[in-house]
Amino acid sequence: MNKKIKFFQSINFKIALVFILLLLVTVEIIGAYFVKSLEQQNIDTFKTSINLDPYLQDKLATDLMRTDTDDANGSMKSTISQADIANTATIVVVDAKGTVRANSNVNAQGDVGTKSANNNIKNVLYNGQIFEGYEYASNTGSMYTRIIPIKNPSATGEGNAVIGAVSVTASMETVYHNINQIVRIFLIASLVAGMLGVIISIVISRAITRPIEEMKKQAIRMARGDYSGQVRIYGQDELGQLAVAVNNLSVRVEEAQEASEAERRRLDSVLAHMTDGVIATDRRGNVIIINETALDFLNTKNEDVIGVSILRLLNIEKDYTLRDLLENQKELLLDFSQQLNHELILRVDFSLIQRETGFISGLVAVLHDVTEQQKDERERREFVSNVSHELRTPLTSMRSYIEALSDGAWQDPEIAPQFLKVTQDETDRMIRMINDLLSLSRMDSGTSKIELEYVNLNEFFNYILDRFDMMLKTDNEQAGKDNNQSLPAHATHKQYSIRREITKRDLWVEIDQDKFMQVIDNIMNNAIKYSPDGGVISARLLETHNHVILSISDQGLGIPRQDINKVFDRFYRVDKARSRQQGGTGLGLAISKEVIEALGGRIWVDSQEGKGSTFYISLPYQPLDEDGGDWDEA
Repeated sequence: MNKKIKFFQSINFKIALVFILLLLVTVEIIGAYFVKSLEQQNIDTFKTSINLDPYLQDKLATDLMRTDTDDANGSMKSTISQADIANTATIVVVDAKGTVRANSNVNAQGDVGTKSANNNIKNVLYNGQIFEGYEYASNTGSMYTRIIPIKNPSATGEGNAVIGAVSVTASMETVYHNINQIVRIFLIASLVAGMLGVIISIVISRAITRPIEEMKKQAIRMARGDYSGQVRIYGQDELGQLAVAVNNLSVRVEEAQEASEAERRRLDSVLAHMTDGVIATDRRGNVIIINETALDFLNTKNEDVIGVSILRLLNIEKDYTLRDLLENQKELLLDFSQQLNHELILRVDFSLIQRETGFISGLVAVLHDVTEQQKDERERREFVSNVSHELRTPLTSMRSYIEALSDGAWQDPEIAPQFLKVTQDETDRMIRMINDLLSLSRMDSGTSKIELEYVNLNEFFNYILDRFDMMLKTDNEQAGKDNNQSLPAHATHKQYSIRREITKRDLWVEIDQDKFMQVIDNIMNNAIKYSPDGGVISARLLETHNHVILSISDQGLGIPRQDINKVFDRFYRVDKARSRQQGGTGLGLAISKEVIEALGGRIWVDSQEGKGSTFYISLPYQPLDEDGGDWDEA
């Protein structure tokens, strides 16, 4: 744009050239007309100056008619010598027979009395007409000849009218010399005028092109984004008005650019801080704008998606076309979980970018992350389904036993107590389920009260395990007395042992004793339920830098790899039939997770199918000083 223009290509040179050519053409036309007119005028003046006076012609006619030839020749010589042109021209008098009678040239007196060989004189003597002619010779130059017939003044007939002729010959060198001098002066003046015209044309063209050059420079600066300069105004003519318009345009463009830049920054800020993803396309459906949120959603980079079709970007090209999106801007629910290796569900809302004329110039897609909403909705449906199923099973069982009792089984002393016990057990299981659901509801709503206190965790853990050792001993003794007697579901005809690996150091941790005991009871009960006969349950407690890690391992069924992330979901069971048979509600681990997270800890499981499971609990821990820290003496 700012390429330097050569002088011969510039408008400055072109304007000057137009002026110079116009000046040259004008001078040439005027000069040609002037020279031609001057030449004609000088020739006419010259011709007039060499005319022979009429009275001399009459006297020569009288002398030609005299019979005395010698006297007549002398008289004619005297007569032509009296002519005004005798000094500048050669005058020759010829009689009707063509004999030279007088000659003003002293060097040509020998021609007197001889016949003239000039054919022009003969023609004049013959036809009686005046002759004018020009001749050029290398020794004499340009010569003008005028031959005038001399007629008898007293003759009346045409036949004897011409009695002789007078030839006047004069050199025209002085005439042409004067003309050449004038032409030379004119050429010099024309050259001087031409040079002055060139200078003046350059000055004028420069005066015209200087404002244009400044306006060009200002336009280049404006194109680069620099609006600080102003075009100098040299006058109030059209160029001055154009300069004012360019300055006003610069101010308006700067204001518009600033407004556009501010709007762009606001738009960029809005797009950058939106929690929803935004994608804008051109009218062909290719991406032209995408914000950071959308890039994060799609796990891609800006340079990888600009210019890519939105159908391909959203992976919907097999199901939809661009025309479908333009004609029907319905929302779409897209699942990217398989593509991104993590759960992500997006709701995409489309809208048109449309001008006032109705022309569609693009499409805007807004991406909403509805993963949690969909997950909550799915969990709600599953929760309602699970609760309905979990309540329907014991209620159906109770209804069957009650109907059997109503039909007369209550009178059977052996069957009636068993039916009543089953009904009581199912009632207790529903009560436990309702209590667990209420506990989870209170934890979800934040109304569950946590009673925190510092507890020596190794002693507390041993205390809980001692309870299970005592339950094991009692159950085994009861089983030995009567194998047919109904025992607790988790201990019927099963032998197991508890192995402890607990640090000897006192670990004081801030917990809620009742709720933490509920967590350990849930995990231990599951370990007992799913451990094989003769299995070993390993309980460990160790200290790390800022945490204490508690783990409980069993040798039971294990958990399939694809289900490990679901064990803490509500109503989840690895073996649903066996769990219900043993009285489980499917909410124990869900409650345990809520309790541990409320205590600031973390719970997870490591399992291998067929080889047992290990549940880990991590709690925050800060070692106390040896002197007891800030504890008050009782």
